[in-house]
Amino acid sequence: MAFNAAIKSVSRMDFWRLLGHSKISFYHHSHPVTIQKRNGDKINLLELVQSATPPCRLNPFLFNGHLQTLWTTVKSKDIPIYYKRKVFEAEDVTYAGSFAVDFVVAPNELSDDALPPRTSYFNDSEFESFVALDAKPMLVVLHGLVGGSHEIYLRQVIRPIVEAGWEACVVNSRGCAESKLSTGVLYNARATWDLRQTVRWLKKAFPNRRLFGLGFSLGANIMVNYLGEEGSSCMLEAVVVCSNPWNLEAGSLALQRSWLGLHVYSRAMATNMKTLFEK
Repeated sequence: MAFNAAIKSVSRMDFWRLLGHSKISFYHHSHPVTIQKRNGDKINLLELVQSATPPCRLNPFLFNGHLQTLWTTVKSKDIPIYYKRKVFEAEDVTYAGSFAVDFVVAPNELSDDALPPRTSYFNDSEFESFVALDAKPMLVVLHGLVGGSHEIYLRQVIRPIVEAGWEACVVNSRGCAESKLSTGVLYNARATWDLRQTVRWLKKAFPNRRLFGLGFSLGANIMVNYLGEEGSSCMLEAVVVCSNPWNLEAGSLALQRSWLGLHVYSRAMATNMKTLFEK
């Protein structure tokens, strides 16, 4: 009886998975930190994340990460996010050079052929008037290895956030998103200097805004390194990291163990990095 019940349970599970109903797993500390909600109630971090996480419903034909990644490169709905770009000069001479920060703005007809779609530069008067005293929450985003503010995965996440009343900006790694390299200082997983300068500037320009962080892939690794370096003085109130390669060496070795990793993913990333260096 118990065996038959177990078989039926597995069969039901496989049926729902065939329809794209995926299981969500939560990995957490044995004693999750307790957080006080605005109404005074207390909830631990695990319960908060579980309550805020929607069910995972995937396309049943895209049943693994490889197919999902491939699909975004051949077929993806355009998400029109508009940016104004400001180029900052590094304040720390150790990391001399310039970097571009793209701020989400209202839809407009402006564009620059030298920049990604729907992106144009701030002029001086626009940027001076951009400083505000509003209390809107603001999201600071870091992209992946050789991505940028134009990437579809960034725009997919940014759109509902700005529609909910948030402000957002993307710190482009040097040379990415058609930004110009002015020195030989590029970036790596420990390249927290441009993020640090951006967060400090945002806190000064928008003193009433609460700042939050979001990082993808290599940007996620940069983000957590920044958190560790800043410690208790960190100006970001909360951070989410997605697909973080926590151990870069282990991740690199894992890529080399499969044909897809070695000949597709590694080749694509290396080709994009080569293009960046050739600038």
